Amino acid sequence: MSTAARHSPRLPGRRSAVVAAVLASLVPLALTTAGAAPARAAACTGHVGLTFDDGPSGSTPALLDALRSNGLRATMFNQGQYAAANPAQVRAQVAAGMWVANHSYTHPHLTRLGQAQIDSEISRTQQAVAGAGGGTPKLFRPPYGETNATVKSVAARYGLTEILWQVDSQDWNGASTDAIVQAAARLTGGQIILMHDWSANTLAAIPRIARGLTDRGLCAGMISPQTGRAVAPG
Repeated sequence: MSTAARHSPRLPGRRSAVVAAVLASLVPLALTTAGAAPARAAACTGHVGLTFDDGPSGSTPALLDALRSNGLRATMFNQGQYAAANPAQVRAQVAAGMWVANHSYTHPHLTRLGQAQIDSEISRTQQAVAGAGGGTPKLFRPPYGETNATVKSVAARYGLTEILWQVDSQDWNGASTDAIVQAAARLTGGQIILMHDWSANTLAAIPRIARGLTDRGLCAGMISPQTGRAVAPG
């Protein structure tokens, strides 16, 4: 009998052994992979609200790319005039998983205006955002954070919850990237940080903000219209 003939009956057995060994090695890997998503979810011990005012603009695509590539979602407080002028960017915000909100039409000092003018600023923005494909906003941020009873009542008339912030990044005031990262490091669960769509220093800070949140067990969440606080995305 040839050498080949003598060894051929043993080949199926060897294959079986090899296959069994490979399958055995894959089982722990499969279990690890299956458990990865729940492990990441369990790591979120709290949620914070990342917010960006004054978009959409020419800076919006880079901002959305940075947020998406770092696994972050945010609330975009858009000005109505810019939403009307850049509808494709409003749709891009939604496609990137962001929430679109109302930041008035022309960014005036609302507390210096009469009720009819305040109504126009808010209502036109609702229409502009919806017309651009951003849905009907549920959240409203008054420009400069300036509000009073009249502003609140007009916003409520449109079903809007007024949202301010607990942490100011100061990016509007020329804060450095390091300072913006340090501001984000002060966030605690449920809190909201003010940032801006157009700030190059804020854009540069995003990867470090993402790492800092992860290190502290915090995740970027949505802002609840009911409580005005950051919560897990619904």
